Amino acid sequence: MRIVPLLLYSIFLCLFMIVATSFSLHAGEIAISHTDFPVQNSFTTLAKSKWTVGIATYYHNRYNGRRTSSGAVYNSQKLTAAHPYLPHGTRLKVINLTNNRSVIVTINDRCRKRKFEFIDLSRAAARKLRFIKEGTARVCIQLLESREG
Repeated sequence: MRIVPLLLYSIFLCLFMIVATSFSLHAGEIAISHTDFPVQNSFTTLAKSKWTVGIATYYHNRYNGRRTSSGAVYNSQKLTAAHPYLPHGTRLKVINLTNNRSVIVTINDRCRKRKFEFIDLSRAAARKLRFIKEGTARVCIQLLESREG
């Protein structure tokens, strides 16, 4: 008996995803279509396209004061981020696609690689993008300045 509601929910979710991806998203001055997303997770792809869409999370408070992979001490009040492959010192503009708020961050740490585009933001950056309560956000990651390439 519980299978019917679960099946209906699954069908609804699939239809919702199909409809949602058929519309263009607008992030500030950038119009992003689902067909425009870079396919590979590599620095050269992001450097060539200058932007990508992914998921953002933010650091837990327990990391405040710990050393990052760049050697800097993590400060939750600074606008910094961790990324799996972008060089330390790279500056990015991160735009929350839900509310079009944006923030400029500097990469100073590494996070684990994922099958999808991903960035881990400082608490201050997450606060500016207003997704603290939600925990994650769908974002546009725009390359502004890179230390390599």
